[in-house]
Amino acid sequence: MREAIFLLALASANSGISMRVVEPMLPLLATEFGISISAAASVITSYAFAAGVGTLAYGPLGDRFGKLRMATAALFCAGAGSLACALAPNVGALAALRFVTAVFASSSMTLGMAYIGDRVPLAERQPVIARFIGGTIIGQSLGPLVGGAFTDLFGWRGTMLFLGAIFLAVSAILLLRTHSQWEAEGAKPLGNPFTAYPDLLRIPRVRYVLATAFADTFLFFGAYSFLGPFLKLKFDLSLTLIGIILAGFGVGGVLYTLAVRRLLHALGQRGLVAAGGAICACGYLLATLTPVWQVTIPSTIVLGFAFYMLHNTVQTKATEMAPQSRGAAVAIYSCFWSLGQASGVAAMGFGVGLVGYTPGILAFGAGFFMLGLWMRYNLHRLS
Repeated sequence: MREAIFLLALASANSGISMRVVEPMLPLLATEFGISISAAASVITSYAFAAGVGTLAYGPLGDRFGKLRMATAALFCAGAGSLACALAPNVGALAALRFVTAVFASSSMTLGMAYIGDRVPLAERQPVIARFIGGTIIGQSLGPLVGGAFTDLFGWRGTMLFLGAIFLAVSAILLLRTHSQWEAEGAKPLGNPFTAYPDLLRIPRVRYVLATAFADTFLFFGAYSFLGPFLKLKFDLSLTLIGIILAGFGVGGVLYTLAVRRLLHALGQRGLVAAGGAICACGYLLATLTPVWQVTIPSTIVLGFAFYMLHNTVQTKATEMAPQSRGAAVAIYSCFWSLGQASGVAAMGFGVGLVGYTPGILAFGAGFFMLGLWMRYNLHRLS
């Protein structure tokens, strides 16, 4: 079980890199294709929307055919899609190919969380999930760094080729190391697996978890995805340096995974989400108003830590909101998570055109603070 969880976390790390790799390259894409930054951000939006759509298939199919089997096949297809991205002739084609890549890359986190939910008791689950998402955190941390450094060195097309090769390599490792476990998971004759979704949406607890998941990523990533262009505009930093700064999000997330047990003991889940919302708002305030770019490094670390204080709690609720159809439940949760991120980036892109970067980022940060307070007093609705 531990090896399988580790390998799924490794796959999630690669998916995390792919999700966040575009942020530092937005200025270059805008220049090369002769479009605005907001238009170039459609590449991020398409990926996030596709991740939401794709994950709806993997939960029920994982319940039926086995979660490890489905993750291995999907990551192979993600590799092929990423290789094709390197050939995109314009931003529309790139967004479409990133959409295809994300449909398959979205599988590992969803199936990994469901796999943990199947095998780890609820009382022990939140720290295990926190360690599992360490893979996603590391990937998302490396994403901006890889995007900035590799784009400076090899261009954005070379970066897409690199991502495709990694996807294919991770798929091969999963095949070699987990193939013997596929038969143990077995194929389950469940009828039409997708009928689970209407049944899930009839449960009030499920609807609260999904709405919270959407708001969580809408507010946080709507602001965070535009920190890179904001830093470029304000301080004229290199793409590599911007990538390093944005990687602080992952550092903060990893620090959270190391502290989660102590935080839960000291604050409980209610205190955790309230503190996460407040710290996040302060992090955005510091990052946008500082007159020196060096201050943005600890700011992004704080933002990563604060985000996972709230997000990890929602994840744990998602794994238990419908134990009878856990794969489908985690899949629809992941869908709302991804759609929230995509919608947040799109809304922030519109907002930047109206009010500018700083007011937009601060407004989204304040919204995240309000979400943390709401969860503090309504957490029972998610249980």
